[in-house]
Amino acid sequence: MNFSEVFKQSNQLCKVSPDGKYLATCVQYRLVVREVSTLQILQLYTCLDQVSHMEWSSDALFILCAMYKRGLVQVWSLEQPDWHCKIDEGSIGLVSSRWSPDGRHILNTTEFHLRITVWSLCTKAVSFIKYPKACQKAVDFSKNGGYMALAERRDCKDYVSVFVCDDWHLLRVSSDYEPLLKSIFFLPQYKVLLYSLDGRLLSSYSAYEWSLGVKSVTWSPSSQFLAIGSYDEKVRVLNHITWKKIAQFDHPSTISSSKAVVYKEAEMKLTACSDDLSLHNISIGTNLFNAHSKYEICPLPVQFPTVKPDPDRANPKIGVSMLAFSSDSRFLATKNDNAASVVWVWDMQKMSLVSVLEQTSSVRCFQWDPLRPRLALCTGNTKLYLWSPSGCVSVPVATEGGFQVQSLSWHCSGDFLVLLGKEQLCLCYLNTD
Repeated sequence: MNFSEVFKQSNQLCKVSPDGKYLATCVQYRLVVREVSTLQILQLYTCLDQVSHMEWSSDALFILCAMYKRGLVQVWSLEQPDWHCKIDEGSIGLVSSRWSPDGRHILNTTEFHLRITVWSLCTKAVSFIKYPKACQKAVDFSKNGGYMALAERRDCKDYVSVFVCDDWHLLRVSSDYEPLLKSIFFLPQYKVLLYSLDGRLLSSYSAYEWSLGVKSVTWSPSSQFLAIGSYDEKVRVLNHITWKKIAQFDHPSTISSSKAVVYKEAEMKLTACSDDLSLHNISIGTNLFNAHSKYEICPLPVQFPTVKPDPDRANPKIGVSMLAFSSDSRFLATKNDNAASVVWVWDMQKMSLVSVLEQTSSVRCFQWDPLRPRLALCTGNTKLYLWSPSGCVSVPVATEGGFQVQSLSWHCSGDFLVLLGKEQLCLCYLNTD
């Protein structure tokens, strides 16, 4: 395992292009595009202000840079560096900007969610979509990019509307089966609604009735499973045929009898680190700035540290907030907020717990390798953690100055990770063998 040199970045704005060839980063008002293979600068663009959001088009030919404070969007071309586009929303303001799946339309949401403006790069045509609801995830697209679902608020009622992305005409409006729609997928109370594209309600699922319901939801890559994380610290898994619950995963504070392996991170002395890491065939440079740790297998029973939530707070630290399926849909990783330093890994074939990782700090982020059943996670310290069915390992990030990993993302090849600190980034190259 090797690490690249450290580069600057701002606001965690660092993304690999969809084709995996380029790495785009924002440093204040500058956009830097590097070749992934050499990390040499390919293009350098200057924006009109500090960038709030940056996004690649689906074909990796254009990069969108949004400056929300000024209501501006600039688009840069990778093939034609002299070409650029500027969109000014004017006094109506801007709170969100994103690409459509075809990479030729930009969807801007104005302040107070008054409307969504669709700008075409090809024809310069402009379309307006009214009534977008101010919620966490109001817009989503079908897998083939042909349809857009939008959560709307009309006449004090909630709707889900489906638009055709070719010309942005309204295909279907589904009325509010339940009030207080939070997003296209889930509601504040425990209610999950599943629609077809023609507006039919396929199924409705509810596990219990109280004010704090669904907290997270995700589809498996195979589309066979829908995992629902809730505030009662449980994950329910629905199948794609009957939309009935086929499994329920609990997150108890104590594990007394299980076939799962419980790994606990333990700090270790520097002198013992090299011997331990050699067991995992890892080659890294020694870094005196970084603390070292290793995983120990814990005998049962094991009790995890938990935090009792404050009932007076609006968003209590309780419930399953993070869900992620492996690329082959074999494993599901979860995090329960009142035990924030613990990651649970479930086997979807056996529908049982396979591993538990207890960290010394709260888990900030975890993500699966896009090609292999390998999970990477970080906790905001100077280490990177990896889990696979064969075991797990803690690796110090071999850079000077104590690089603290705040978030991470895999390259589409699975050969390396992009590690993001507060104002820096580096690449971690893995031995794919």
